Amino acid sequence: MANAVLALNAGSSSLKFALFNGELQARLRGSITGIGGQAQFQASVAAGDRPVQEPWEGRTHEDFLKQLLAWIAARSEGHDIAAVGHRIVHGGQCYTAPVRLDETVLAALKKLNPLAPLHQPHNLSPVQALLALRPGLPQVGCFDTAFHATMPPTARRFGLPRNLEESGVKRYGFHGLSYDYIAARLRQIAPQRAGCRIIVAHLGSGASLCALRDGQSIDTTMGMTALDGLVMSTRVGALDPGALMYLAGQGMTPEALESLLYLRSGLLGVSGFSGDMRTLLASDRPEAAEAVELFVYRAVREIGALAASLGGLDGLVFTAGIGENSAIIRRRICDGCAWLGVAIEEPANQAQALSISAAGSRVGVWVIPTDEEHTIARQTLGLLKGFRE
Repeated sequence: MANAVLALNAGSSSLKFALFNGELQARLRGSITGIGGQAQFQASVAAGDRPVQEPWEGRTHEDFLKQLLAWIAARSEGHDIAAVGHRIVHGGQCYTAPVRLDETVLAALKKLNPLAPLHQPHNLSPVQALLALRPGLPQVGCFDTAFHATMPPTARRFGLPRNLEESGVKRYGFHGLSYDYIAARLRQIAPQRAGCRIIVAHLGSGASLCALRDGQSIDTTMGMTALDGLVMSTRVGALDPGALMYLAGQGMTPEALESLLYLRSGLLGVSGFSGDMRTLLASDRPEAAEAVELFVYRAVREIGALAASLGGLDGLVFTAGIGENSAIIRRRICDGCAWLGVAIEEPANQAQALSISAAGSRVGVWVIPTDEEHTIARQTLGLLKGFRE
């Protein structure tokens, strides 16, 4: 019986996956890394089982999807795939909710590639592959930008001529699948706070903050593209547009600017040698310390700005790779937010406890692991149920 949902989260050289049953329990999880080179497959079948790890042969997403579907079919224990849900970073103006994917929708989404060049083409690659491999298999697009559709017009607007806004030049926000999951988890673990004024810090290779009121996005640090806001691993974050005009006037081409802003800036650019927070924290080079200091400074500054958007702050959540795993960064950010009433218990912080706020803290502070694949599966299943009713 076809009753399982396969959630796919595709990157340029990776493919994360998870298989969920109809009750949204994960049956299989794993990833394929090194696509285009020496690919490595790893997966966990069930709790307590030894993880599977082996090299796989192939060059493209289509090559590996064929193998992945066969691997899942041999181990899914009767949970045949009823649909596939995809993380798609940018939905533009048109797609503010999950949507059934076909060639027409795919063509519209490809037009958004310039707004998310590091993500969108790779998100769409497995969609195209599955349309060829399994044309009858329902596919659903789940958009990072969709969660931020609740932002008020003022928070979405640039100070540009109105005709440009009407054509789509506005703030969209990203990491929405992660924020959606965190908002739902917060309702479970701290229902008394879930409807309050919450800032979620999604701190990873890509990083952003989101201001939640009653579990809905009212403001965020990323804008029309995933370049804006916080300093990231290799992305610049907020930048005076005059700097771009200056660089273009010095002869830098659009292609060179794109490479600079997406791939050679951020922690890597400031430190001069690494965009990995773990490497920087372990280094004694002054440039590494300066990169970390800038990361923390910008996070604290933007938390203050979002607290102003909320009219105060009741809760702060850390998630994603750095947010979940770096006690040092959490502590430094929380120290910078003491003026907002944030105080943490350092032993709890070091232990990566679920709640790390001190007993007297006016602001609740949590460390909540995110699960974008769970959100993808939930949204996909919800859309399919809507089709069937």
